[in-house]
Amino acid sequence: MADLNLTKFITRWRVRAGTLGVLGVLVFARPAWIPLLAGFGLSLLGLGLRAWAAGHLRKEKILAVSGPYRWTRNPLYLGSLLIGAAMAVGSWSWGAAAILAAYFLVFYPVVINEERKRMKALFPADYETYGKRVPLFFPSFRKASAYQNGPFSRALYRKNKEQRALIGTVIFWIVLIARMYFPGS
Repeated sequence: MADLNLTKFITRWRVRAGTLGVLGVLVFARPAWIPLLAGFGLSLLGLGLRAWAAGHLRKEKILAVSGPYRWTRNPLYLGSLLIGAAMAVGSWSWGAAAILAAYFLVFYPVVINEERKRMKALFPADYETYGKRVPLFFPSFRKASAYQNGPFSRALYRKNKEQRALIGTVIFWIVLIARMYFPGS
């Protein structure tokens, strides 16, 4: 019972906790241009992966197996991890990196496991086969040929509200740049 309550708490609070974690990162941040530019570039990769995934995701209607879902069952979470790593690099702070690492280590294993259970329940036969061919998190590029690559849909991108990740990430980088120019604020 306690495990179930903790799982519900973690699942329900992951976005709020992530927002608080990003605020903590900004507090600890000691940005410098080279790490900031490197982090920004890495965040573009994460945002691109998230956008690509969102354009293939028909939540709880059809099992997503096209686009980046051909290589990983969780491209949205992988994209978020890339964005988090980018924030750690750009912040140029061990404290910020520790906050992000703690967040991903506490929340993502639980959330990914819950997602896996939900997909198994929604698509039992399809997900079983898919799970045997495509890794849960870290991609395997040799297994991509098992599924057809369907078209990216801008409508799905918007429907999945992926623009919120873009807006939040842009705000983070603007604030981080401001911290460089106004370090005491």
